[in-house]
Amino acid sequence: MSNSILRFSSLTKKFIMALAGLFLITFLFVHLGINLLLLVDDGGELFNRAAHFMASNPLIQLFQWVLFAGFIIHMIYGIILQVQNWLARPSRYKVEGYSHLSPFSKFMIHTAAIILLFLVIHLVNFFFKAKFGHIGEVNYEGMVLEDMGGLVRAQFQETGLVVFYIFALIILAFHLHHGFQSAFQSMGWNHSRYTPFVKILSTLIAILVPLGFIAIPICIYFNLA
Repeated sequence: MSNSILRFSSLTKKFIMALAGLFLITFLFVHLGINLLLLVDDGGELFNRAAHFMASNPLIQLFQWVLFAGFIIHMIYGIILQVQNWLARPSRYKVEGYSHLSPFSKFMIHTAAIILLFLVIHLVNFFFKAKFGHIGEVNYEGMVLEDMGGLVRAQFQETGLVVFYIFALIILAFHLHHGFQSAFQSMGWNHSRYTPFVKILSTLIAILVPLGFIAIPICIYFNLA
C-alpha cells in the first residue's frame, strides 16, 4: 500500500469524522432548544408535550437511530485517528508547536472519553427510563402524557448528579471549541477570509451551548424555575 493511499485514507477518515461531528453539533442545538422548555413556568406542560411529540413521531424516531449512528461513526474514527497519530509519533517532539501544546487539541481524546461517560449516564438516567422504565403521568385537558419534566426535575435534585453534569458540560465546551473549527479544516473549508469567523463562531458555540445546558440543572436544583 503506497503512502499516497495511506494519506488519502487518513484524510477520508478525518472528513467522515468531521462531518459526523458537525451533525452532532446541529443536534445539540435542537436538544438544547427543547430542554430549555423546562425553564418555562407552566408546570412542565410545554416540555412534556414536546417530549411526547419527539417520542411518538415516526420520522423523529427514525432520526434517533441516525443520530446514534453519527455518534458511533464520530467516536470510532476519532479513536482510529488518535491511535494512528500515536503510532506515527511514538516519541514527543523536543519543541512542540502551539497546536500540540494547546489543551483544546492535545486532550481531545481525553475530553471525548469523559463525554462518552457522560452520555452513558445521561442515557441511563433519561432515555432508557423513558423507553423501558415506568415514570409518572400527567393529564392535560384529557391528554395523558408521560411526565418527562418530572423525571428530569427529580434527577436534578441530586447534588452529585448536578455537579457531574456541570463538570461534563465544561469538558464538552473544550471539545466543541477545538472540534468545530477542526471540522472545517478537515473538510477543506479553511480560507483566510472566513477562517477567523469560524474561530469566533467556534468560541461562541463552545460557550453558549454548554452554558445553556448548565443553566437547566442549576435552575432546577436551586428552584429558580
